[in-house]
Amino acid sequence: MSFFSNFFSFTQELAIDLGTANTIIMSDGQIAVNEPSVVALDRNTDKMKAVGERAKLMYEKTNNDIRVIRPLRDGVIADFNACEQMMRGLIKMVHTGKRLFSPSLRMVIGVPSGSTEVELRAVRDSAEHAGGRDIYLLFEPMAAAIGIGIDVNAPEGNMIVDIGGGTTEIAVISLGGIVSNNSIKMAGDDFTADIQEYMSRQHNIRVSERMAERIKINVGAALTDLGTDTPEDYVVDGPNKITAYPMRVPVCYQEIAHCLEKSIAKIEMAVLNALENTPPELYADIVKNGIYLTGGGALLRGLDKRLTDKINIPFHVAEEPLLCVAKGTGIALKNVDRFSFLMR
Repeated sequence: MSFFSNFFSFTQELAIDLGTANTIIMSDGQIAVNEPSVVALDRNTDKMKAVGERAKLMYEKTNNDIRVIRPLRDGVIADFNACEQMMRGLIKMVHTGKRLFSPSLRMVIGVPSGSTEVELRAVRDSAEHAGGRDIYLLFEPMAAAIGIGIDVNAPEGNMIVDIGGGTTEIAVISLGGIVSNNSIKMAGDDFTADIQEYMSRQHNIRVSERMAERIKINVGAALTDLGTDTPEDYVVDGPNKITAYPMRVPVCYQEIAHCLEKSIAKIEMAVLNALENTPPELYADIVKNGIYLTGGGALLRGLDKRLTDKINIPFHVAEEPLLCVAKGTGIALKNVDRFSFLMR
């Protein structure tokens, strides 16, 4: 039966978290693709040479014949052609089985809540050119809330803070809609840039974007005192920015907490601004339920404690925060008739 259903299937359903740093595609309720949002193109023909992890391995290591592109910046499409080719390549990775015809693609795609009409149109166009026929867009905080397991249609206030690669999405959700929201272009990529600048200024060592990201993963922190849960120092190798002689510098989490201070403070202010615009009844629900942290930035050590201490409302790191938006788009894909907030 499965053979014939695959063989004659005319429609394939895909849920896509199109992120600045990573793109996750869900098919049949399972994660089919989880790859970096990177594509490598031939400079002469503009044809795709690699996508995802294979393309990321080429990042900052290419020759003159290849250009490696991150098509999304600050949560929106910066290079339309590269984004289209990346989506095509990632969709091809999804196991489709043997089919008599190329299936029509039905998609639900997560997008930043601060997207303009032009930016939403760019996502739709890229999806259509990549093979999409029936396309729905879903704001990422709403998708994250669904992915966490929150009943978004209930008459109750819940706040989501989704810290991705390019944007931080903050939204208060009730009765299937976003009551107040704040979308700022301050997120994981900015943390990485802060670390690059700090290493250059403080240690006179040049580090690549990929190395700065590894520092963030290994010793990134939002507090200078993590108690007993302290990571070991991370050793960084690189050239002296003046002499070009090799250097080896150990980096501790306290240093990174100091260098990320200004960026994290901006996220704190954005959360407070969203709370200021929240009606009192919903505010009371949020104090009772706490605030949920999702996205890769939620994994920054001590961030939940810092925000809890600053704002006096409990912050909870969601289970598998990197996958919340993807899971939410997957659930929405199965319930397109029930979720009136999906955009076509």
